[in-house]
Parts: sequence; structure tokens; C-alpha cells
Amino acid sequence: MSAIISPKDYWDPKDLWILNHDDLISLEIGAGILGTGGGGNPYIGKLRARQLLDEGYTLSVLPHQKIHDDALCVSVGGIGAPVVGVERLREGREGLRCIRALEAHLDVTVDAIVCEEIGGSNSMEPLVVAALTGLPVIDCDGMGRAFPEMQMTTFSIYGHSSTPSAMCDVHGNVVLFQHAVSELWHERMARACVVAQGGASTLASAPMTGAFVKQFGIPNSYTQAVSLGQAVRLAQKNHDDPIEAICKKENGKKLFTGKISDLKRHLRGGFVRGEVQLVGIDAHHGETGSVLIQNENLVFFHDGEMECCVPDLILVLDVDSGEAITTEMLRYGQRVAIVALPCHALLRSPEALDVVGPKAFALDGIVYTPMKGS
Repeated sequence: MSAIISPKDYWDPKDLWILNHDDLISLEIGAGILGTGGGGNPYIGKLRARQLLDEGYTLSVLPHQKIHDDALCVSVGGIGAPVVGVERLREGREGLRCIRALEAHLDVTVDAIVCEEIGGSNSMEPLVVAALTGLPVIDCDGMGRAFPEMQMTTFSIYGHSSTPSAMCDVHGNVVLFQHAVSELWHERMARACVVAQGGASTLASAPMTGAFVKQFGIPNSYTQAVSLGQAVRLAQKNHDDPIEAICKKENGKKLFTGKISDLKRHLRGGFVRGEVQLVGIDAHHGETGSVLIQNENLVFFHDGEMECCVPDLILVLDVDSGEAITTEMLRYGQRVAIVALPCHALLRSPEALDVVGPKAFALDGIVYTPMKGS
């Protein structure tokens, strides 16, 4: 079992936030909400992280400004369709094999782990890898939410080349991507590979410097997710409205309350794609809504008019508990609230909107307008 060490003194153990079981419960809820329907099932991710805690491993998070500028930081995340992550559980050390493969290939030593996307189970995977390597996870990520494609990170958007990268599956296979001429080509090759590996794998990208992560990572992602989960749990305990608590905590807005009346969902090309149809209830009785999905929730239509779209966050929440319903868990008849949260400013620049805005998803005729008041 690895102890937390820093042979190059690129981070100080005194700065670490050591997570406990209660933190994982809050992280599961908060990351599920920030996942906008994707990122993998957070409950399964929590179980994997909790098992490591029970075995005596340490799950640690480092404030993003506390990493040394010269540290080598590697982002880790799951790739594939969320439904596969539910139907086929991970072996457990895919991410560790990715890190070791990159270290051997590049003849380097990784100093810290970075979260590719804070949404869903992908919030837990870096913690698992970090625990197994004895390293911390930096308190930031590359999305502030979840997106379906690998090039849709602030790291890629602002100049990082993700190759060489390593992908590992549950069978023990290790694939190295030596070079991709663009981040989009990296996504295409990795997506083809993950389909061959059964629809879900783990990938670690080329190392970044601590200085780059501090500048272009979306800060305080773990702090935000845990705090959001705590707010929901407190509302549940006090019999308050958890939807209202989420909106207050994240400057969000409830757009719709309804019941799922129809659901089209299929697995194609390594993605879950589809549409959710809603009929209004309570204050929205007599109205209709729909959500387009590609692993994550992309667009919300209210009575046929677009009301919110990527990169702002569209949440499908259980109307009573306030907890997220991921796209693979959507079912006919569920009563849901549709909530919108503003995305981070790093996702709203012109270069970012080219990668994570409506046109990146071929959503013709849809123009992104930032949420009012955000």
C-alpha cells in the first residue's frame, strides 16, 4: 500500500484535504449534479472509492494553486458510454495501468493526478488512481461539468496536446496513442478503440505542467461538488426544497417540472444518444419540454423553443430528492425538475464555444446565449 510521499517536493502534504466516507457521499451527489446526466454513474464510482478507504488507502485533494509550477500532472478519466459502466463493472486498476504505461513510455515520474471532468463517476476515478499511486488529485478539472468528447476540455481548448496518451480496459489491454495531429483526431481514434474494447475504458493524457493546470484548469471542482452535495443533503434532512438549495448554491434557475412521457435512447459510436420528452406538472401543467442527449444533456426545449444549451449545465433532477438522474437511468414516468446552471467563464470564450458550444454538436439553428444573471 502506498504512503503519500512527494519525492520532488512539488506539493506539501500539509496542504492536502483528506477525504472521508461522508465526503464521498456528498461528492457522489454533487458530482452527479455537475455531470449534467453523464460522466458515468456516480454511485458505482463512490463504491469503488469507498472500498479503497476501507482497505486503508488515502484519498487526498490538493488546492490547485498549491502544486509546483514544474510538477508533471496527468489527467485521468473514463471514456465510453455511461450505460456500459453500469452493465459492466471496472476491474479497478485500469487508471493505474494507464499512469504506469505513460511513465514507462515517456521515462518520467508523475507528480499529481488531475480530474478530466468533475461530473459523475469521473470525479471518483482520479481519486482511485491517486490513492493507488500515493499521489494527490488537484482541486480542479477540465470541464466544470461533463462533456461527451475528449477534446472538450479547457486543457485541450487552451493548447495542451493530449498525446502521447494511454488507454486501458477491464481485460488488461493497454493501448498507447503516440501522436494525434489534432485533439479531434485523438478523440476519433480513442473512440474507435473504446468501441473495440467493449464500450468503456480509462484514459490518461500526456502530462501537463503545474503552471498550465493552474492557469487553465477550472478551479475548486472538488470543493464545489462536495459543497453542493452537502447543501442537498442538508435540505433533505431539514425537509426543505433541495431544488431551491441547488439553485441558490450555484446561481441556477429551475426551468421546468414535468414527467417523462417518452424516451428515445440508443448506443451508437461509443455514445448514448437520444431525446427525453416531458409533459408539465405542477406550475408547468399543460406545457411540454424535451432534452437532447449525447451522454450528457445538451439542449432543453420548452414548448418547442430552445431555453438552455451547452456549455451551460442542464440538469435532470429527481423532483423530490434533488439528486441527479443520469442519462442511463432515465425511465418513463419519472417526475423530474429541469434546472440550468451557468458554466465557468473558461467555457464561454470564442475558442471554447467552437469546441463545446452548439455547433460542436451539429445543433443547427441553435445559438448559445449565456444564462441571465450569470
